[in-house]
Parts: sequence; structure tokens; C-alpha cells
Amino acid sequence: MVHVKNLEQLSVDQIQNIEAFVRARKGVFDFSSYTFVIQKRLEFIEFVSLVEKSSINAVCEEKISNMAQKEKVEFGKYKGMYYLELPDSYLLWLRSNYGGKDRDIIDAEIKFREL
Repeated sequence: MVHVKNLEQLSVDQIQNIEAFVRARKGVFDFSSYTFVIQKRLEFIEFVSLVEKSSINAVCEEKISNMAQKEKVEFGKYKGMYYLELPDSYLLWLRSNYGGKDRDIIDAEIKFREL
């Protein structure tokens, strides 16, 4: 998951460039939490390099929880993705609507993200 700390300071064009980048990689951009994930694995440093080359003045930080970094979703739309890659909105939906075996992982990721 990537958190764009200064999203409010970016221009509309810069935000649209980030959204296009994420969409092209079948990712999900969650504007409410200034975070996004992409399904294609990309090292954080590679992403930062791409942002810098695009002249986007985004300040990004990598956030990884210990538990969710090795556990993959085994169901639904995000099957095969790591729990740490899920959008905040989906994690919150899972908290209210899912009671399966991965509930501890979901709860830990929500707590880590302080949602």
C-alpha cells in the first residue's frame, strides 16, 4: 500500500496522473484515505522513482504491517492479493460483513492502519 501524504497539495493534473498510473496497473485508488494499491508487484523504490521522473511532487511513504505482509486473500475480487494491499474501504467492509478464518488478519490490518 502506498500513502500519498501530501495529496491535498498536488495539482489536479498530478492527481490524475497518479490515478492513471494506478488504473493502468489494475490497482485501486482510495481518495478518502490518500492510499492506493496495485495488483502488479512493484517495489516501493521503483514507484518513488517513477513519481520523481513524472515531476509529481508527491511525498510517499511505505506502510507494511507484519501480519498482513505474508497472508493472501483467498476469496472474492481481491483473491491472490496480500491483505496489506487491500483498499481501506474493502477492509472496513470486511470488518462488517466477513466472519471467516482470516478475521484476525483483517482486524490486525485495520488496527495497523488506524481505521
